[in-house]
Amino acid sequence: MINLVPDGLDGERVDLAGARITGWSRSTVGEQIEAGRVHLDGVTVVKPSQRVKAGQMLDIEEPDRPVARIEPRLAAGLAIVHLDDAVVVVDKPAGVAAHPSLGWSGPDVLAHLAAAGVTVAEAGPPERQGIVQRLDVGTSGLMVVARTMPAYSHLKDQFRAHTVEKLYHAVVQGHPDPAAGTVDAPIGHAGGRQWRFMVRGDGRASVTHYETIELMRGAALLEVHLETGRTHQIRVHMQALRHPLVGDLVYGADPVLSARLGLERQWLHAVRLSFIHPATGQSVSFDSSPSPDLVRALELLREVS
Repeated sequence: MINLVPDGLDGERVDLAGARITGWSRSTVGEQIEAGRVHLDGVTVVKPSQRVKAGQMLDIEEPDRPVARIEPRLAAGLAIVHLDDAVVVVDKPAGVAAHPSLGWSGPDVLAHLAAAGVTVAEAGPPERQGIVQRLDVGTSGLMVVARTMPAYSHLKDQFRAHTVEKLYHAVVQGHPDPAAGTVDAPIGHAGGRQWRFMVRGDGRASVTHYETIELMRGAALLEVHLETGRTHQIRVHMQALRHPLVGDLVYGADPVLSARLGLERQWLHAVRLSFIHPATGQSVSFDSSPSPDLVRALELLREVS
């Protein structure tokens, strides 16, 4: 896997740079270095502490492990809202993963794009090529995928610098107090269970900004901005505030309320995505309306308020 070191990783350790580019752990990249399977501008890397420079070519051979493969397959309800030579923006329904993974047999964004004839950047692990952000399977809304190497690097730098606007609407149980605020709490795996996360001191820095925009009986509609983009971030932070997302049984939602609303997933939708277009340098913004199941649940909550 050959990648161009982006400006945002200039001066970083090669194991850290490799982990951020590929999405693998630093230990995995370190193992590849020890095995002589990492090269920088054609020269074999011998120390994980070696520093990289922007513009260098970092070649990391695939580890000997099973990986998921992209199998072209259209995903029902997935819409391509913008397509050009550099990027593709999709509106993802719930029940569709961002990319294939071992153990997941359902549809995914990359499989849909492949079936639709949309090529993506050959950057990142084989099962995540072109992916610069992800949405949970149960979260609907907007995602951007890079189609070229320069676009991939440019978008990665934007996400890393927290300059991408990621706006969500979320419905939580109860009324947050204060009605608006910031949750600055690190997130890590919960007790070794890979599919669940929690606030923990040794986790990765995670910052969520929220504002209540509507109160209902026993619930509130929030506007949520993500400063960082950790797995399950909004879900974990809302649970930490003791206001889990309605319908989110994994993170403490009331199953009786979820059943009454007909929700089989968390009430969370990525409504706006704004970034600097990597080819034009212009600011672009895309909007999405919540899906029918979320709209219906919100209407039921309003009826009893």
